[in-house]
Amino acid sequence: MPTARSFAASRRLVLGGLLASAALPLLPRPAAAQRGALPDFADLAERVMPAVVNIAVLSEQTTTQVPPELRGTPFERYFRERRGRQQVQGAGSGFIVDPAGYVVTNNHVVGNATRVVVSLQDGTELPARVVGTDDLTDLALLRVEPRAALPAVPWGSSASTRVGQWVLACGNPFGLGGTVTSGIVSARGREIGAGPFDDFIQTDAAINPGNSGGPLFNVAGEVIGINTAIFSPTNASAGIGFATPSDLARGVIDQLRRDGRVERGWLGIAVLDYGTEPGARRGAQVQGVERNSPAARAGLRQGDVLLALNGERMETSRTLIRSVSIVPPGQTIRLTLLRDGRQQEIAVQVGRRPPSAS
Repeated sequence: MPTARSFAASRRLVLGGLLASAALPLLPRPAAAQRGALPDFADLAERVMPAVVNIAVLSEQTTTQVPPELRGTPFERYFRERRGRQQVQGAGSGFIVDPAGYVVTNNHVVGNATRVVVSLQDGTELPARVVGTDDLTDLALLRVEPRAALPAVPWGSSASTRVGQWVLACGNPFGLGGTVTSGIVSARGREIGAGPFDDFIQTDAAINPGNSGGPLFNVAGEVIGINTAIFSPTNASAGIGFATPSDLARGVIDQLRRDGRVERGWLGIAVLDYGTEPGARRGAQVQGVERNSPAARAGLRQGDVLLALNGERMETSRTLIRSVSIVPPGQTIRLTLLRDGRQQEIAVQVGRRPPSAS
């Protein structure tokens, strides 16, 4: 927390900068530079907002807190079975990816909802069915049945997104309805402890409760992220928001649409980063191998350093986990590894990731 002294020092620095710049000649900037300094998002917002939706959910929660006056009486069981269930309402955001009525949002928005309603920008309300959810990436796919084709927005490439580029966040903050905020990409590849597939886009576009599941657009109007989390001591925007990158989300959504669930590849090994020292050869070192796992059957051992998968370098354990997860179960991959100082290759038939896998 900055002290009064540090604030005073920073104030002097700002004033000093103003005084110093006043002594320099003011040169006119080219008109193109002036136009490019701050973008006008009005046209972009008008184009994409019809595909951004509000999501209202109704779910039941079981209350185990029995009133003291009912404990030990015949009414306690009645309370637990009947009165102990409460209707809970929530709200979030989403966006339409197919005119036929497919809507993307966060898994934590729909949760264990018993009823989901999607509201369009024109006020139309449509009951929604949960097609599928994925806990590990916190994504969900909904389906509504519209009378006519709905406006939809296209996916963009998060891999081509650069730090410093302008972005537009859209959603339903605090239940206020369609809202847009702008900012820049602050960082890429952020890990925030949400799970093994952490690879978030960080942005300073204002994201608040209710924005979850809403889209993060680039200036071309393409979805490059799904707004998922914020870092804030006050539960409001502090200029640090996180979005699931589109390159990760798109594959998950495609699987949910096709199969209603996500199946991931799995080896059955515990790994840690290897070669973190400057200049060292990097990879993922095997710390343990589960019995009867695909890795065990292929002969992987504790201490092996995995360097590449099908010829593609794997410089961190997280990269290895993500790369294996997108391999269809049953497919055989080629791992390049370092064992006892010698490099070799080994073939592994990928298994199906169990729900309990970390």
